[in-house]
Amino acid sequence: MLNLNAVLLAAGNPQQGGGGMVQLVMMGAIILVFWLFMIRPQAKKAKDQKKFVDNMQKGDKIVTIAGIHGTINKINEDNTIQLEVNPGSYLKIEKSSVSMEWSAAINKASADKK
Repeated sequence: MLNLNAVLLAAGNPQQGGGGMVQLVMMGAIILVFWLFMIRPQAKKAKDQKKFVDNMQKGDKIVTIAGIHGTINKINEDNTIQLEVNPGSYLKIEKSSVSMEWSAAINKASADKK
C-alpha cells in the first residue's frame, strides 16, 4: 500500500516551486504598472516642457512659475530671457522658470477674446 502522506508531499513540492514564479510575475506586473502610470507620463511632460522652452520666440506672451506675466523681448545666449512686464520695464529670468501650462492658458484666453 502507498503511504498517503508520501503522496501528498510529492504532489505538494511542484506547487511550491510554481508559487515563486507567480510572485515574480506579480512583481513584474507591479513594476510595469508603476512605469505606465508614474514614470512615462512624467518623462513625457518633461520632454514637452523642454520643447516648449526651446521654441519660445520674441513677442510670445508667457507666465512664469512665480506668476509674472509678460512678453518676451529678447532671448539671451546664457539660457535667460528678457521679459517685458510693462512698456519699458524688463526682467531677466531663466528660461526654465516659464510655466508651459499657464502660458498656454493665457494665450488661449487671449485668442478666445479675439
